[in-house]
Amino acid sequence: MIGVDWGTSNFRAFRFDSTGEVIDRRSYPIGILKVRGGKFAETLQEKVGDWIADGETRVLLCGMVGSRQGWAEANYLQCPVTIEDLAEAVVRIPFGGAEAMLIPGVMGEDSNRVPEVMRGEETEAMGIVDNCGGSGLVCLPGTHTKWIVLRDRSIVSFLTCMTGDVFAALRRGTILSRLMSEEAPIEESGFLRGVARSADVGGLLHHLFSVRTLALTGDLRQDATASYLSGLLIGHEVRSVMPANTTIHLVGAVQLCKLYQRAIEACGGLATLEDEDAAARGLAAIGRRLDWR
Repeated sequence: MIGVDWGTSNFRAFRFDSTGEVIDRRSYPIGILKVRGGKFAETLQEKVGDWIADGETRVLLCGMVGSRQGWAEANYLQCPVTIEDLAEAVVRIPFGGAEAMLIPGVMGEDSNRVPEVMRGEETEAMGIVDNCGGSGLVCLPGTHTKWIVLRDRSIVSFLTCMTGDVFAALRRGTILSRLMSEEAPIEESGFLRGVARSADVGGLLHHLFSVRTLALTGDLRQDATASYLSGLLIGHEVRSVMPANTTIHLVGAVQLCKLYQRAIEACGGLATLEDEDAAARGLAAIGRRLDWR
């Protein structure tokens, strides 16, 4: 089977053996927004056609490829959602040379009954459900960070924080950008200083201006301003979401997950880093439950 995690920014493909182990993989910066003219079938063929020619006849896809902006829309399932629910609701799509299916997204509500949606993260969550004993709090850091509550092997609720998007917008589109070194590496003391500042009174909008004032007064080096901003944003996110006495399972790019781990620990929490193959394991697990022709 071929598994594909196709999101807004990236295309990741995995080739599985009969036991569900990954035997080959590839990744391209070709998210759904870069597919012109609805040529999803052609793009998929271009990227994994050699695997199909080599005998693969099944393709399972997750992520934004199943949205209205993607190949075809796979409707959202309402929480709570199990892995069996996801498998039963896959959408078959026409694709020459192989049988192709889309995994649906998941919809929920926050504590104020405002809608929440996700696509792709539900598959990653199911990929680590065994790691956390079927229940736990999973955090998937990224452009739109997801915090997913698992209980009895089901996704029971989740919420989204636009921390990555806001960081990019502030860094490139506000007066703060003039104080930051382009593509400066993470400076840990600056990052942790931002996390610590997030505990002060005044709120995020007030705290953001300290990026400017600390730099102007020479109290924060220019090569640390972006790290300080990152710490501020992630610190506010963690403090607003993290419950007491809960271990958080982090899934995603190692460098970003390590930043979240530092922030969580600085805020008094506990975090474990899961490996980056959660999406692959989730695709394989859902694929085992499908009624392939």
